Amino acid sequence: MKSGEETKLRFFRLSCYEKRLWEEGLSLIAGVDEVGRGPLAGPLVAAAVIFPGDIFLPSVDDSKKLSPKQREEVFLEIGKEARALGVGVVSEATIDRINILQATYLAMRRAVAELKASPDYLLVDGITIPELDIPQLAIIKGDSLSISIAAASIVAKVTRDRLMVEQDRRFPQYGFAQHKGYGTKSHLRALDKYGVSPLHRRSFRPVKERLKKKKIEDADKRRFLGLKNY
Repeated sequence: MKSGEETKLRFFRLSCYEKRLWEEGLSLIAGVDEVGRGPLAGPLVAAAVIFPGDIFLPSVDDSKKLSPKQREEVFLEIGKEARALGVGVVSEATIDRINILQATYLAMRRAVAELKASPDYLLVDGITIPELDIPQLAIIKGDSLSISIAAASIVAKVTRDRLMVEQDRRFPQYGFAQHKGYGTKSHLRALDKYGVSPLHRRSFRPVKERLKKKKIEDADKRRFLGLKNY
């Protein structure tokens, strides 16, 4: 168990970017992050979080370092402490239409637009967001270096996980509640057995390959039946 001093030090380090900007007089600093670029199914979700300058929330950490239960608990704490919180969702159909990078930008813009307070500055995990007239800084591995980005990563992760659990009720054969749409062995086996669902991203290679294979198999069946009927 970490001591109180260790906890304070870790939180101080995680708040360095925000504190620097707060000291410059910028009060509305939004952290932005996304979840869901890699899965074969489901939407991409981004979140934006603005904390007050006196925030002390040591439970916030990189979402990947927290268990599902911890993420749910911290998600509720973030909702109580944040000055503003926004979420942007981009569907699998839109991902297929505009590609995953453009979908990431779109989800992040939507998350920022959902904030009730207009941010003075954005701290973004790994990239800068085009088409936004707001000063911003891309921070590599920002979810482990910025309290606001870490909070955004938790909000995005919990939101997307909940969406995938809901979709599991519609498509229980794929196991979305367990793997959340990522390309696990069990997910790939389900794809082979049950085919592609409306939730799958048709532009992603494993899905695209299975659609191509099915198209060839269907064409072979039609040729066979045509010959047989002849």
